[in-house]
Amino acid sequence: MVNRHTALKIRKIHRYLGIFLGIQFLFWTISGMYFSWTNIDDIHGDQFRNMEYVPKSFDNLISPSLIKSNEGIRDIEIRDINNEPYYWVNNQQLYNARTGEAKETISEEEALYIAKNQMRENLKVANIQQINKVGDHHEYREKLLPAYVISYDTDEALKAYVSVTDAKFQTVRHRAWRWFDFLWMTHTMDYEGRDNFNTIVLRAFSLLGLITVLSGFLLWYTSSPTVRKITKKKRK
Repeated sequence: MVNRHTALKIRKIHRYLGIFLGIQFLFWTISGMYFSWTNIDDIHGDQFRNMEYVPKSFDNLISPSLIKSNEGIRDIEIRDINNEPYYWVNNQQLYNARTGEAKETISEEEALYIAKNQMRENLKVANIQQINKVGDHHEYREKLLPAYVISYDTDEALKAYVSVTDAKFQTVRHRAWRWFDFLWMTHTMDYEGRDNFNTIVLRAFSLLGLITVLSGFLLWYTSSPTVRKITKKKRK
């Protein structure tokens, strides 16, 4: 049986570990509850999207082989830009699919057209602006730049993003997503990019959390009257 002095040390270690880890445990619990009680489709913003949208079909298109690309063509997609077909070639350049003319960027009007196809009809645009760079914690991080950010007149602070170079609708962001993003950061403890589960901080807190739990079991064992009675009987 552990002596009283050792038991007091275990109790002290357990108490201070509990205080130190308590806030992070609280974040893990709150974020876990939020994740389990929310619909991930709503977090993605599907309730604001036109989920029945079908891309427009075009005819009288030139053969992709006629496009003058220095690297040849290894990848190609078609884009609808203001009712005009464009090829997105090699993830680098837009070309008019009827004339073969290269297109460097899209305009605000064209970005609004693309967003209108993807978003619900009853949404009112409040503002549109171009962004050329974002920080590590920006809601549009790790996506193609520059981009147009289209703000809508809603209570959810709704924003849609359309990339300038490839004319693709990128994503939707709103208040619930931002809460999810913040809580996800506290859950993974990746305060830079959000999605790294191999950070030293997370490993350290996980290990300390395990020690806290084990010390709690050990504390129960050393202070349990039942365990003491069983130990005394064995000694006799």
